[in-house]
Amino acid sequence: MHSPSASILAYLRAKDQNRPYLMRRAFTEAATLKMIVKTGAISFPPLSKGIDSITEVLVRRFAQSYENVLTFCLADPPRGHAGNFSCNWMVGMSERETGAVRVGCGCYDWQFQTGEPFLTRELAITIEFMQILPPSTLKVIMDWLCGLPYPWCPFQTAVAGAPKVEGLDVITKYLRRKI
Repeated sequence: MHSPSASILAYLRAKDQNRPYLMRRAFTEAATLKMIVKTGAISFPPLSKGIDSITEVLVRRFAQSYENVLTFCLADPPRGHAGNFSCNWMVGMSERETGAVRVGCGCYDWQFQTGEPFLTRELAITIEFMQILPPSTLKVIMDWLCGLPYPWCPFQTAVAGAPKVEGLDVITKYLRRKI
């Protein structure tokens, strides 16, 4: 089924599961990715143009550094054939090299084609926070994240089950402000 929510789901599965081939189900050939990074804990190029470039940044290079990736849209999916959609997001993952755990949050701003197959024309990703936690927190963080509805998760559900882990409070405080 073609819809904006199907495009978002294809993107999340491509990134989280390291499946670059799915990006063609999410983005147009000439799509644009804008990254607004408000933290020094992670970096991305500020602008990527074209599906090949976007796939390289968001899937291939990302998967070289991170595993155990789970990304949540903290909203209900877009209804119908919306041309634009914005939502907050949260991600959890671990670093391949060090085992450190990362939990981050921010905002997605999507612009879709106005007709079939409603692929993404432009995506702006704002990264508000990216907390780096010790490898010893992997189990408790992943147990929390794996218990959340994927990929559409209400804010309240995400915050309610958050474990008491030093450093995670920055994320939960940000999310609580959004409730």
